[in-house]
Amino acid sequence: MSESASTEQSRFVLQTVGFDARFPNTNQTRNCFQNYTDYFKCVAAKGEDFAPCKQFKRAYNSLCPNEWIAKFDEQRENGTFPASLEP
Repeated sequence: MSESASTEQSRFVLQTVGFDARFPNTNQTRNCFQNYTDYFKCVAAKGEDFAPCKQFKRAYNSLCPNEWIAKFDEQRENGTFPASLEP
């Protein structure tokens, strides 16, 4: 393995979301949706640079399929998202 490949690999850390007692079952659909809405509520209240908001984003990016995230984003843009994102 070349030195540059080794350096590049050590730069990225793959992690998944830890246990959340609110969602003890194996189906994580609700957990995905809740973290997505929590992220946008947090951003609306504190701004994108607020560090705890980034945890919600990491969680929904880990839990939600990309197609769902794209659909949620589209619904938010169209004003048809099924949950309130007001803080």
